[in-house]
Amino acid sequence: MLLNVEINGRKVTGRRDETILDLLSRNGIKVPTLCFMKGFISTGSCRMCVVEVEGRSDLVPACAQPVEESMKIWTHTPRVNKARKTLVELLMANHPDDCMYCARSGLCDLQDLADELLINDRKFLTRKKSGRMDNTCPSIERDISKCILCNRCVRVCNEIIGVSAIEIIGRGANSAIGTSFNKGLNDKACVKCGQCIMVCPTDALKETKSYQKIIDALSNKDLHCVIQISPSVLVSLGEELGLKTGKDVLGFLRTALYRMGFKQVFDTAFAADLTITQTAHDFVNRYKEHKPMPLFTSCCPAWTRYVEVFMPELVSNISVAKSPQQMMGSLIKEYYGPRISIPVKNIFSVSVMPCTAKKYEAENARLSGNNTRVIDTVITTREFIKLIRFYGIDFSTIEPEVTENYFNIQSSVGRLVGIAGGTLESVIRTIHFKLTGEEMHNYKVNELRGFKGRKELRLKIGKTILGFAAVSGLANVITLLEEIKAGRTDLHLVEVMACPNGCINGGGQSLRTDEKNMKARMRALYETDEEDIIRAAHKNRLVGELYPQLMEKI
Repeated sequence: MLLNVEINGRKVTGRRDETILDLLSRNGIKVPTLCFMKGFISTGSCRMCVVEVEGRSDLVPACAQPVEESMKIWTHTPRVNKARKTLVELLMANHPDDCMYCARSGLCDLQDLADELLINDRKFLTRKKSGRMDNTCPSIERDISKCILCNRCVRVCNEIIGVSAIEIIGRGANSAIGTSFNKGLNDKACVKCGQCIMVCPTDALKETKSYQKIIDALSNKDLHCVIQISPSVLVSLGEELGLKTGKDVLGFLRTALYRMGFKQVFDTAFAADLTITQTAHDFVNRYKEHKPMPLFTSCCPAWTRYVEVFMPELVSNISVAKSPQQMMGSLIKEYYGPRISIPVKNIFSVSVMPCTAKKYEAENARLSGNNTRVIDTVITTREFIKLIRFYGIDFSTIEPEVTENYFNIQSSVGRLVGIAGGTLESVIRTIHFKLTGEEMHNYKVNELRGFKGRKELRLKIGKTILGFAAVSGLANVITLLEEIKAGRTDLHLVEVMACPNGCINGGGQSLRTDEKNMKARMRALYETDEEDIIRAAHKNRLVGELYPQLMEKI
């Protein structure tokens, strides 16, 4: 139903199912927000988006107020501007004065609001908020002094991830964001996914920094430094470094990384081929032996941690395949090292991942046969960008390096694993071949593509109809697990990604990632699949050569 509304004296048409904020955005009028997040039910708790409405004595939060017939709205009156400015000034009153050193400087919502509202001095003087640093977690740090109680992290952890590892504790002026019994983020409930970082408006939440370890290692002449890069990182770097999104990025990065001092640059896509092959092998064996179904994928460390902590009875249903990161790490230490006659202790293996949980995975994974970590340090996409800039690499002056000595053959599916549904689509291609001896007529599985948090498929393979599901956002997984516990038996293989839409939206990706960014990343990976010659993991010649001799060892 259409409604007649006035905004700042201009007549517009509103809809009964939208809020004032929706209406303003649709008409090109921007009002500041803080607690608001698209896709979540608005609470209006921060009051930053307040507007004046004729007939109302109080200011109205635009994000929570539905549009009404004949409503007259004013968005930037002196009263409104003063209210917004006062709110920001109060937030700044006890906020740390460390913008020069803050990792969020230039990407801080509070900083942006101060600039937008023309705040250029400190109006309120008060004692700075004190709070200890929570660095108990190997993946995420929490600076309590920078928290402005917007509640975004709490809502994402509860509504999207479904674990409620953080919550509001205390009352009134003593309210704070904390963990159960104030034990810190390394408490069991946290799955280390990093989605809280992605929505934090300040630097209260951030990944545990690791790039100094790499700088030190590159300066150590006794170390042979190598690096692997996830395909999900490759398709997001262009947004920050001015590179073309897609397949050409890796060539430029190889040149840059060799200049920085790395001896070898690996594409994690090859290890993804091995993970896919092992998952398909695991599934076929389980299916033929009539073992309990469904089988769940093991690529996402946040998901496997969730199972270990909250549903240990499902551990035996998780694929035995290592994640691509750990698979490549094992290959580097157990295969690559001996062939170049470098002692394992002298190999410093770096992983660039779109995920903060990968830091936790690397630290807690099983040691190699040499009793060493297979991954020495993990950095996120954000850290990787800072590392490149630290070394002063100018991509406009370099030519791409196209050759690679080890593990240089990848199928296109090694890149699809970065998209929710991509791992499942990839494994299905190999399962079909293993069960029928024939390739799929059409590799593309439309039912597993797109932005839905849960996608299901029934597929006839040979004479059997198998059920598949791809779920992203752990809260969606919890719903599915409840159905399975209630007796659902038509699912045989389930892919799980903790982060909505998968690794292209991982907790270590560039801040302020939006739907446009994710669509571009997704499109780049799917285009690679369409253009590649090798479109199934089992068709990768190098996988065929290495898999039989290495799988037990790595």
